Amino acid sequence: MKFNNDLSEPLINIFSPAEINTFRNETQGCQNVIHLNNAGAGLMPDIVTRVQLDHIQLEAGIGGYEAAALKATAVEDFYLQCARLLNCKPANIAFTASATDSYTRALSSIPFKRGDVILTDTDDFVSNQIQFLSLKKRMGIKIVHINNAACGGIDLNDLDEKLQKFQPRLLAITHIPTNSGLVQPVSAIAAIYHHYNQQHAGKTWYILDACQSAGQMKLDVQALKCDFLSITCRKFLRGPRGTGALFIADKALAAGLEPMFIDMRGAEWKEKDKYRQQPTAMRFEDWEFAYATLLGTATAIQYCLDIGEEKIGQRVKSLSGFMRDQLMQLPNLRVLDRGPELCGLVTFHVKGSNAKYIVDELAKRKINTVPSYRAFGLIDFDEKGVDWAVRASPHYYNTIEEIDAFINSIREICK
Repeated sequence: MKFNNDLSEPLINIFSPAEINTFRNETQGCQNVIHLNNAGAGLMPDIVTRVQLDHIQLEAGIGGYEAAALKATAVEDFYLQCARLLNCKPANIAFTASATDSYTRALSSIPFKRGDVILTDTDDFVSNQIQFLSLKKRMGIKIVHINNAACGGIDLNDLDEKLQKFQPRLLAITHIPTNSGLVQPVSAIAAIYHHYNQQHAGKTWYILDACQSAGQMKLDVQALKCDFLSITCRKFLRGPRGTGALFIADKALAAGLEPMFIDMRGAEWKEKDKYRQQPTAMRFEDWEFAYATLLGTATAIQYCLDIGEEKIGQRVKSLSGFMRDQLMQLPNLRVLDRGPELCGLVTFHVKGSNAKYIVDELAKRKINTVPSYRAFGLIDFDEKGVDWAVRASPHYYNTIEEIDAFINSIREICK
């Protein structure tokens, strides 16, 4: 695969050197490490850290419930900011502990019956696939995979055909898999699903896993046509760990979908054997969650939106494209990313080496990356003929000099 080597111009024009310096000066971690693990957890801006510490201090001083009550307006701001991020109403947003937590709550609300089909892609997130297998074991659900196109990503014709053939209870797509730079063609998927829904209204629900895409590209749930969208806030959104969000479409709320284990925040106990669910996405939340991290997440989302999602996306694509081009010039190294559109996740394999050794050696040089193994994406790894990869994921605050240092380190480690 050939990548574009002529990236100097967009890299210069997206943000000025002064803007990059500001981002870095507002991020303590940039002074300590070359952080290329943003697909794992991005470096939090200092303001996000301060908001959380201030709230923990407030809880320590006056009590947890009292601190939440005092900060009620700031708490509501999370729903406003997340709604801005996804182009929906605050009532469509639930705060969760992670993308997987979001996904599980959505999945548990689908009214499966024995023999129902889940139609999914072969690059779906590993935890999602395990949950599907658990449903298969417990409820007799059938799992059908969409074929990939020759260039990578799902075959849209196969998606269309299998939707019509199987009329699945659930369509499940992962926007960006954890083990690859692939970006699925979600706009085309939305069009196919919308057309199918006009013929088979109420038959199929659509969950889009946007765990890796939130914060590195624009997400518009109105255009994506999904019924649920799950995100994490610790990655490219640069929020705290232990935070996620779930979008639930009006259609799903109106149909009465609710998580399997709804609690006293999501429903009101009305009679001895009767409860009434909340009318909004609140029904997908739990009574207890970490208010400090919710406040930090709201701040992180606002920080992202203030910078501009389009500009962030352009910068991330430019840096990752530059990184791929440089890696491809190294001997015995194979860049594994393939697809019509690639993103900020860069994965590679080095013949005769191993992932842990490379990642550990990079860590000694204060460069953060992460290993990825076959168990994280069985179908994808088997198709590529490897059992491990190293994943490097730059963000807009990274610099060309940091990418150069990374490339030189790989050259030295794998010589």
